[in-house]
Amino acid sequence: MHIENQKSLKKYNTFGIDVVAATFVSVTTVDELKVVLAKHSNKPLFLLGGGSNMLLTKAVESLVIHLDLKGITVVSESDANVRLKVMAGENWHEFVQYCIGKNYGGIENLSLIPGNTGTAPIQNIGAYGVELKDTFVSCEALHIKTQTHKTFSKAACNFGYRNSVFKNELKGEYIITSVTFQLTKKDHQLHTGYGAIQDKLASKNIKNPTIKDVSEAVIAIRQSKLPDPKELGNSGSFFKNPVVSAEEFQQFRTQNPEAPFYEVSPTQFKIPAGWLIENAGFKGKRFGDAGVHKNQALVLVNYGNATGEEIWELALKIQKKVKAQFGIFIEPEVNVI
Repeated sequence: MHIENQKSLKKYNTFGIDVVAATFVSVTTVDELKVVLAKHSNKPLFLLGGGSNMLLTKAVESLVIHLDLKGITVVSESDANVRLKVMAGENWHEFVQYCIGKNYGGIENLSLIPGNTGTAPIQNIGAYGVELKDTFVSCEALHIKTQTHKTFSKAACNFGYRNSVFKNELKGEYIITSVTFQLTKKDHQLHTGYGAIQDKLASKNIKNPTIKDVSEAVIAIRQSKLPDPKELGNSGSFFKNPVVSAEEFQQFRTQNPEAPFYEVSPTQFKIPAGWLIENAGFKGKRFGDAGVHKNQALVLVNYGNATGEEIWELALKIQKKVKAQFGIFIEPEVNVI
């Protein structure tokens, strides 16, 4: 463990933005993390996991701490369930595939989501009718200022749609070091009714799918829509799907009867941001090296040498047009830094 100066962060963020960190250190154990925090907790810090949920728009003057904590351990096990403790630096998709290989069910719908396990609770990642909170038991976190451990239960995390206590009241106070999940070993409850999963399974004539079948269907769907960050810089879905009131929804539907939607509750409706962006005319459009993906309007991409500022300018342009055309504000899902 040693501090590096003027470190390029290009390979540490999935957008592939080439900005420099004034100082950088990678930690592989919780003890190393404690040492770094004890020396630097009174200074501005920048925590870096998988780099999948952020857009870097400028050089980072704070100390960058790369969390490279690894390990998966069985906490407890019964005939029906297993609890796994997963260290924060484990790649999320690799963890999902590890579970598929063990026939542990519950997170197969979350296949191919980029990023690391430690940041997954912050965002309460979700896809195809499943969210992280559905299998979440608890997480361990280190208080930055005091270096003391705390365990957060599901209730304490206050999970919401792409949201948690770590994005609000406790933002910047804790570093999640591990996450514990409870997964099924048999009688898996499959979620195949959301999106195109059922269609993908039917196309393969799969009538009694396994968790591996569901995972492979999700991977195929995502790969058909989303570019591989290793080939085309991106951060997955750039915007959240907006949730509007019943009154706003009725006005929107009157003007756009063909638009898809999901009923969250009798008083709230979710409208796909991708549909809004596509119908505002941005799908497949390119502005220099910044652009909107041709297959999924939710995804902003770096065609090679776009700066973070250029991608952010495009995001603001999209926000403005969607608001003007549909009267709906779409909020970024990524952290803009």
